[in-house]
Amino acid sequence: MATITEIGKKFGLTADTLRYYERIGLIPAVGRGAGGIRNYTKFDCDWIDFIKCMRGAGVQVEALIEYVTLFQQGDTTADARKQILVEQRAQIAVRVDDMRKMLDRLDQKIGQYESHIMPAERKLQRKNGRMALERFDALNREAQ
Repeated sequence: MATITEIGKKFGLTADTLRYYERIGLIPAVGRGAGGIRNYTKFDCDWIDFIKCMRGAGVQVEALIEYVTLFQQGDTTADARKQILVEQRAQIAVRVDDMRKMLDRLDQKIGQYESHIMPAERKLQRKNGRMALERFDALNREAQ
């Protein structure tokens, strides 16, 4: 058993966020001890970990709430829960594909810097450096 503060630290969430997750049904209701204090169990921690992972992957809150609601209804909802996961996986796969395309484009842009832009800048820097040295020498000669 752990307190809301301990669980918040463990998962990097505030107590308010944990209460919110429970209130909207993003995690099942957490058991309470004396005085109504939440007592988080391994079961609760597993749910928090799952929700954090799914949210980090971009799974919609509404889909997760539906999943939790179906879970609480028992084994007869297994097919419906699986379908939610399948649909969310398909959406994530599209986003992953989009991200791969973005990475490819960035790699191409970085390659352009390495093959064209940086050599041109180095050439300009050498030229500007020589010009600055020549101006410095000319000013030095005038001063003498």
